[in-house]
Amino acid sequence: MELPIDHFRLLGVSPTTDGETVLRTLQQRLDRAPDQGFTHDTLQARAQLLQASADLLSDEERRHSYERELTAIADTGEGAIAALEIPPSREVGGLLLLMEAGQAQEAFEAASRGLQPPQAPALGSSREADLTLLAGIACQAAATDYRNQRRYEASARTLQQGLQLLQRMGQLPEQRRQLEHQLKTLLPYRVLDLISRDLSALSARQEGIGLLEQLVQQRGGLEGDLDSDFPQAEFQPFFKQIRQFLTVQEQVDLFSRWGDAGSATADFLASFALTAAGFVQRKPERIQAAFQRLKAGGQAGTEVFLACQQLLLGQVDQAQAMFDAGADEALRQWAEEQSDDPLARLCAYCRDWLSREVLPGFRDIEADVDLEAWFADRDVQAYVEQQDRIRGRQTSPSPLASTPAPPATTSEELPAWPDFSFESAPEPDVLHSDDDDDLWDGPRWRLPALRLPEIPAIADLPRWALPAAGATVLVAALGGWLLLRPRPQTVQPLPVQPAEQSTAAAPEPAPEPPAPAFPLTSSDPSETQLQELLEAWLAAKAAVLAGQQPPVALTAVARSSQVTLLQRQEQANRNAGATETVNAKVESFNVRERTPRRIAAEVTLQYSDQRRSTTGAVLSQTASTTLTNTYVFGRDGDRWLLAGFKPS
Repeated sequence: MELPIDHFRLLGVSPTTDGETVLRTLQQRLDRAPDQGFTHDTLQARAQLLQASADLLSDEERRHSYERELTAIADTGEGAIAALEIPPSREVGGLLLLMEAGQAQEAFEAASRGLQPPQAPALGSSREADLTLLAGIACQAAATDYRNQRRYEASARTLQQGLQLLQRMGQLPEQRRQLEHQLKTLLPYRVLDLISRDLSALSARQEGIGLLEQLVQQRGGLEGDLDSDFPQAEFQPFFKQIRQFLTVQEQVDLFSRWGDAGSATADFLASFALTAAGFVQRKPERIQAAFQRLKAGGQAGTEVFLACQQLLLGQVDQAQAMFDAGADEALRQWAEEQSDDPLARLCAYCRDWLSREVLPGFRDIEADVDLEAWFADRDVQAYVEQQDRIRGRQTSPSPLASTPAPPATTSEELPAWPDFSFESAPEPDVLHSDDDDDLWDGPRWRLPALRLPEIPAIADLPRWALPAAGATVLVAALGGWLLLRPRPQTVQPLPVQPAEQSTAAAPEPAPEPPAPAFPLTSSDPSETQLQELLEAWLAAKAAVLAGQQPPVALTAVARSSQVTLLQRQEQANRNAGATETVNAKVESFNVRERTPRRIAAEVTLQYSDQRRSTTGAVLSQTASTTLTNTYVFGRDGDRWLLAGFKPS
């Protein structure tokens, strides 16, 4: 037979190695014979082949002649490679050397062929035993090589071929168990490999989804922990990663099946996937299905999510009642900062919920949250009209249309919110009168005569605004799966916090001025004071995430909602055994809005971060980048505190 290898690689030396080094290498190879259980004949054949290569390479005349042959083969330019002709009696020894030279796949394929008729050795012979052992070892080595190259499907196919061969031979039960275990641990990587492929690779992606279901099933469900090789602490980050490669319909199908099988986590995720699909496809019936699924789950703490779904279905009175019942103190405080109008607050939260929690995390969704376009869509209007008829409310206006306009206030007291009204809406101070009947085309709820309240440019709010009474119940039910919520792809900067400064007339600047005192109680703080408050919060947050004592009390510079978010982030890092280093430097600070109770500033930051494990390995990092955010400061009593932020 021919071995696809030359004398240099067989012995393990380079073409520039001198004769003395060749002989030393030969002795080292002979002294390190494999001990996996090969027979004496195979080890003797291995030694003879090594000796033959060393004899040729240490003889100057024979070596020069051989090198000329190798050069001639390379010069043909036809893809020819050097090969060594070995007698059949040394076949297994040659394949063993081929595997040792790093060509495990070739050794496995040759050993497999050698076990097939008509080359198959006699049953029970030493050659059969050695070829079978070599095939098992080479299969495992080849699969490892493919895995290191991130060719996970090739690795799996090699393992499957090796298992079939060993099962047919009925030998090496321990070797078979090792291959089975290696194939099992490869499953998550195969899933990621297949579903991350282009959407046009339908068969590969379907195979990946099938393997994902197999993986979840062998774990005992999303919440299961039956796989000791893939504990829940590792499975959840993996699942969060692969979700990004699944389309919205794939997620709807998967989570609905798992939810119907009894998984509370899957029910929760299915509701969000249905909401995303319904909003993007303008299919309110899918949002209705999402609402029913989430409501049937009976999980405490989901009321604010249900309220958003009801709003999208045009059930505004019910949505406002649900939101009021489910919002905790931090969320109520946030909502009050957005508007004095309850409907505007609900719309602001719904828009934020859709943009931050629902729409990210799907491979085929890239959509802006436009509530105006949603309610103006004919399919949405037709669905709401149909539901009105079902409920016997054909003649009464929809809660959306009957909601009174917010009371007039001075422009100084209102935040600069973007206009959210429709082009055909009446003037701001009139929703409907007897004089504008010509605008109506059908039931009174229809949108040509509807003016939604203006929705504020919202500040950042807690990603999962759970009511205080229900948060523990929901977290207990869903566990760490709340961490699987989709995140925006852009890096979120650190919140801004104003730094307090004395309101007295500033004396001549000292060489080393004292640190500003907090909380900030000035009734009309300057930009400098607000920037100092922001920098104090940034420094405190960086210290907490680094596992250090913050230089200032968190509650002296930020509202409880922001402190809670920071504590959750620090707890998540601690649970993962990670520490985080954050660097955020304020480059510019400009106040854009100012009222007696609310100040908004546009801030440019130089930002970077890095998460490391306990061993010092880098888990994730954000390179230094420039971010522009809007930070909102609210006045609680006589104190100014950071209330939230959002990207500008």
